[in-house]
Amino acid sequence: MIQEPVTVSTGQVGSVLIVDDHPLYGDALGAALRNEYPGCRIETAQSLRAALKALDDGFRPDLVMFDLKLPDVRGISGFLSLRERMPDLPILVISSLTSTDVVHALMDKGAAGFLPKDACSDVLRKVVGSIVAGERYVPTAYQKAEDTVPSEGAGTGTKLDELTPQQQKIMRLICSGKANKQIAYELCLAEATVKAHITALLRRLGVQNRTQAAMMMESSLAAGQTTDPDALAFLTH
Repeated sequence: MIQEPVTVSTGQVGSVLIVDDHPLYGDALGAALRNEYPGCRIETAQSLRAALKALDDGFRPDLVMFDLKLPDVRGISGFLSLRERMPDLPILVISSLTSTDVVHALMDKGAAGFLPKDACSDVLRKVVGSIVAGERYVPTAYQKAEDTVPSEGAGTGTKLDELTPQQQKIMRLICSGKANKQIAYELCLAEATVKAHITALLRRLGVQNRTQAAMMMESSLAAGQTTDPDALAFLTH
């Protein structure tokens, strides 16, 4: 698996197709790209169907920035459809949270890279420059779960089972990529309360951040220790 590039490549970007169903995030990506690549043509699509139509209409971008969670796709099926339509087009998958197995599957299926949505603009600049120069990118945080999460053997499933019902709900939403504000809205809680629950569940699981918690969930899935439907969503596309 290709890891983070050590040096920054300086490939030019003349056009980008941003596929994301959140207009504000898509606009922010577009603004960051225009700031780094003046004159870059940016096209946006809020669904796979709209993205494919843009390509059918003749738009040939240098790069596609693709969100996995679109209204008309499930799992990595949208990525696979786009990859099949344009096999030579570099696709940088951007997602708020997903499992390492999914990241590895994406790379195996031809993705140019994977970038978490919480990455800063400086990282985005380096990654885009590397990809358009022909390199591939995977953050070190998305190595195999057993290499990044403390091993607890058979205790992993037990730790997850020890979460309170509210913590389990929050864990499911974390695994589906929800931000704290979204979790607070869906559970009718104050955002500060959500943060307190997350701090408590991370401590209970013995991990340091949300990514490691999700990886622990993935390890439990792989061992057959959970059948949580939200955690399974991307693994059963």
